Amino acid sequence: MKLYIDTTQNTKSIVRVGDVEIIKTYDSPRGQDVLQHIEEALKKAHVKKESLKEIEVNPGPGAFTSTRVGVAVANAFGFALKIPVNGLKPSEFVKPVYDNQPSISLPKSQFDKSK
Repeated sequence: MKLYIDTTQNTKSIVRVGDVEIIKTYDSPRGQDVLQHIEEALKKAHVKKESLKEIEVNPGPGAFTSTRVGVAVANAFGFALKIPVNGLKPSEFVKPVYDNQPSISLPKSQFDKSK
């Protein structure tokens, strides 16, 4: 059984297990709870985590934080369950692709006033 995760849109997440698909939308990106949706999809599909054989995650492009969260969750599940993520061995990791690089801070050189 395959687990599919897509969190590339910061106000929407999609989780699919077999024929069960959970699509959630949020007012704010901070409300995204992909782990709860995975648990809900597994329960509705009557599938145990240990029955998963592979994970497919949308690595992007997408919003920085939401894409990173989905890829990190997929990699963690793959590592813990020893199953491939996007066809990669559990010792390898899927890397996210972002719409834009983060702009959360300025380079240190702009803060160094001694120069």
